[in-house]
Amino acid sequence: MRNYQESLLDPSQCVVAVIDHQPQMYFGVESSGRSYVENNVLGLVKAARLFNVPCILTTVTATDFSGPLAAKIQSVYPQTAPIDRTSINAWEDTRFKEAIMSTGKKKILLSGLWTEACVTFPALCMKQDGYTVYVVSDACAGASSQAHEAAMSRMIQAGVIPMTWQQTMLEWQRDWNDKTTYDGVMSIVEEHGGAYGLGVEYADSMVGR
Repeated sequence: MRNYQESLLDPSQCVVAVIDHQPQMYFGVESSGRSYVENNVLGLVKAARLFNVPCILTTVTATDFSGPLAAKIQSVYPQTAPIDRTSINAWEDTRFKEAIMSTGKKKILLSGLWTEACVTFPALCMKQDGYTVYVVSDACAGASSQAHEAAMSRMIQAGVIPMTWQQTMLEWQRDWNDKTTYDGVMSIVEEHGGAYGLGVEYADSMVGR
């Protein structure tokens, strides 16, 4: 059986970067509901933790303007201090770039606020530097729907690959017979998976897992 690691995401090849999920940045979000975006990024980071995918946390001007990383995200990685930057483009911050490079992973999944700036800028630069870049679009948001959509279009045209958080997690799982992560995936789905999660919760209550 082929492993299709070039076509499909394998946890061993991935690193997740969570960029600027901070109060001031959320205030400016208009392309999606703020709680919807927070739910999705929480699903993503919990999945990364479950599958042992490195997760790099970064903020911009946290003490001067934008506030700390969202508390619920920080609670998933309580021992990880976000890399605080002044640059809009995280890839132009030496510490962030070195944190990504030190993982040795070549497939980078991005989640951030706002899509049109703090996600697009590093995505295009990472792509130019030879990485395969994925943007988890439902764990990102912009200052308007037009800004988010235009940014996604620009990145896609440059070869960046769009994903959703649940698609990412299911691609990491690949086989429901893999019991090492099955229960964890189902728990994340129940908590963050919306209608699908309600269905899983109902099935559990009726027949068990």
